[in-house]
Amino acid sequence: MSLLDETIGKIVPADPAAAQRAQRRWDSIAKPLHSLGLLEDAVVRIAAMTGSPDVDLSRRAIVAMCADHGVVAEGVTQTGQEVTAIVTENMSRGDTSVCCMARAAGAEVVPVDIGVARPVKGEHILQKNLMRGTRNMTQGPAMDRDICQKAIETGIEVARDLCRGGVKLLGTGEMGIGNTTASSAVVSVLLGVDPETVTGRGAGLSTEGLHRKVDAIRRAIAVNEPDPADPVDVLAKVGGLDLAGLAGVFLGGALCRTPVLVDGFISAAAALCAVRLCPAAGDYLLASHVSAEPAGELVLNALGLTPFLRAHMCLGEGTGTAAVMPLLDMALSVYREMATFDEIEVEAYQPLT
Repeated sequence: MSLLDETIGKIVPADPAAAQRAQRRWDSIAKPLHSLGLLEDAVVRIAAMTGSPDVDLSRRAIVAMCADHGVVAEGVTQTGQEVTAIVTENMSRGDTSVCCMARAAGAEVVPVDIGVARPVKGEHILQKNLMRGTRNMTQGPAMDRDICQKAIETGIEVARDLCRGGVKLLGTGEMGIGNTTASSAVVSVLLGVDPETVTGRGAGLSTEGLHRKVDAIRRAIAVNEPDPADPVDVLAKVGGLDLAGLAGVFLGGALCRTPVLVDGFISAAAALCAVRLCPAAGDYLLASHVSAEPAGELVLNALGLTPFLRAHMCLGEGTGTAAVMPLLDMALSVYREMATFDEIEVEAYQPLT
């Protein structure tokens, strides 16, 4: 049995009994019921994920899957492919946007070379390269199916190792010039919508460039005929190594009963693949923000997730996940530390009927 099949078989739904115990704790706290909204919901959901109302998010890591995309040959990006390697190495040095934000959030950034086009150096980079960038998906499959499955399994292994090492909260991020094109193609197929509906300007395309991008996605889907009922087929034909790796991170987090924060559009596209492979994995997802990309909200709706932030962010790297970690810390401060109605001898609020 493959690691992917074994993982899917071992993922269990979240624990409703733990969620009920966490909700009772919130309801006992001396404040109006559900007055912290999504922050309360998140703590309750995390309790269900971990199986305990004693929620601990003290150690957290943001996994950034880094890979190149052959479709950049179609003129679908503003910058060249060499930027992927540069930013990946900068992540190792702690010198990117997500690194700065993660320091403020008390999170470790874990860059993973799963498919960068040239070798990258850096002591903090996990060297997991499976292929020096995908092939041009307008000419045929972006990668072979076995490579795609290995990329998913690599993500599972990375998440599993981090969780076994004590990480209690996973964030997801990526770096890969051209990956919004692959993400739009994957979402177009899985949700059965026209590429134009789910395709945006990425890191700053002109209108002409956007038209090229939509056209490239249409041609890739026509040439490859990915099967929407088979997420691995979709990822292999019109996806990317970074997307496949992230799908594995979501599955690995679910396997370890650890909450996983979804970043923006690319991360959400990977989460959609993970949930299509294993619906129970959806119990372990939290949406950090809604991406400014056109399909940002569409994909979160398909996943049944409500984002914490609407900040018009579209940077990627895991910046959205870093941004919400302090919010979760503040929610936990109230959840753990605030006095109850009984302790201050005040009659508790009652649910409205």
